Amino acid sequence: MAETPGAGAGRGGQSHKGKNLPRRIAWEVLLDVATKDAYANLLLPAKLARTRLNAQDAAFTTELTYGALRRQKFYDAVIATAAKRPVEKIDAEPLAAMRLGAHQLLSMRVPDHAALSETVSVVKRSAPKTAGFVNAVLRRISETTPEEWLDRVTVGTSDIQRLAIEHSHPDWIVRALTQALRGHERNAGELEDLLIADNAAAKVGVSALPGLIDRTDLPGEATPLSPIGVTLETAVPRDVPAVADGRARVQDEGSALVALALSQVDAPAGTWADLCAGPGGKAAVLGAAAAQASTQLAAFDSSEHRVDLVRDSTQALHNVTAEVRDGRSAQGPYTKVLVDVPCSGLGALRRRPEARYRRQPSDITALTGLQRELLTSALDACAPGGVVAYSTCSPHYAETVLIVDEVLRTRTKAGGGEVEVLDAPGVLETITGASAADFASVTRGEGRFAQLWPHLHNTDGMFLALLRKAK
Repeated sequence: MAETPGAGAGRGGQSHKGKNLPRRIAWEVLLDVATKDAYANLLLPAKLARTRLNAQDAAFTTELTYGALRRQKFYDAVIATAAKRPVEKIDAEPLAAMRLGAHQLLSMRVPDHAALSETVSVVKRSAPKTAGFVNAVLRRISETTPEEWLDRVTVGTSDIQRLAIEHSHPDWIVRALTQALRGHERNAGELEDLLIADNAAAKVGVSALPGLIDRTDLPGEATPLSPIGVTLETAVPRDVPAVADGRARVQDEGSALVALALSQVDAPAGTWADLCAGPGGKAAVLGAAAAQASTQLAAFDSSEHRVDLVRDSTQALHNVTAEVRDGRSAQGPYTKVLVDVPCSGLGALRRRPEARYRRQPSDITALTGLQRELLTSALDACAPGGVVAYSTCSPHYAETVLIVDEVLRTRTKAGGGEVEVLDAPGVLETITGASAADFASVTRGEGRFAQLWPHLHNTDGMFLALLRKAK
């Protein structure tokens, strides 16, 4: 099992002034994720901003937190064996500390003595009675190599179960991703590469909003696919002035490509719309592109909080309106419509690792009904000759290809007008310079759907269908 180098590992991750702040913060986030259903990608940046850790300690804290979450299923199997009890029988405070310690011992280059003593000191401060138990379990874990632990905790398991434990994905997600690869006409043999990519630390991506700033004016390395993106080394992107003032947005390359694809497809003149705009990353890129086209963007979301986030994301733009409205009640007509539907998020597990443990197969069924309704509404609100972009941050076949196929089939039967599937991979080829074949999913008529993959494109697993409504 490959080691993951951590910033600060050479000194055990000890923060300035002798305080063990990185491990303390990571433990607090792990605890809140486990007990309060908190989201690490929201909670951790806020804590880092408040504590003002230096860059090295912030990076170490980030690796501790996300690494422990990404590998949680494997670590829990190891902890249960070392503790000789199911993790469900272990209180939340010591369990969070054990997960934190297990990540350092099994996947980072932190010296064992630092991983043990500093992790135990964190739990000793808040739950002192459990410190001895945590220390004993972590010492047992340190006595065995990661490879030996994997063999021990996967004895007698099936191939799917072994992959699920080794790469810390629930069994049902491993099966779903296998089906997704096949459904999008890829080789199911890519599965393990995809699972590994889900557990790789994703760099912070930032998009330079077109017309407001060029990416060459941002710090960081230019992204290979998105022409407006850079990757940052900092764990606190708000320290970048252009991000703070709204000229640039924290955003994965894949999300940027979805908005850019819609912006570059020909359509009649008129107002554009984003029906599920929160938290506002795609709306910001689409709004900036709309401004360059001398038009407006109407952004909607059903949540007041998410609309507030959209307003913050588009603060530097004057052609964007943000309104609380369910996307299923959009009126139109709009000449370009983005409907980035609520989904399982299985394409963004590297950025939201805890999501894999919260989702259940039943969630897919609940979400697909909403996804069908939103796509239907988008087509209804689209002007004749206009274009709808349907996207998800999931490759799940039931949330992607099946949704579009079913909505178009139902629309045809109901006499709702012809809809043409455009060549989404071809549009992405024009934007990125990469081969359209790299993005291709299934073919429908003269058009094709597009699917991005973490293991192939180093992006979130975005799906994109571009649909033109007949005039």
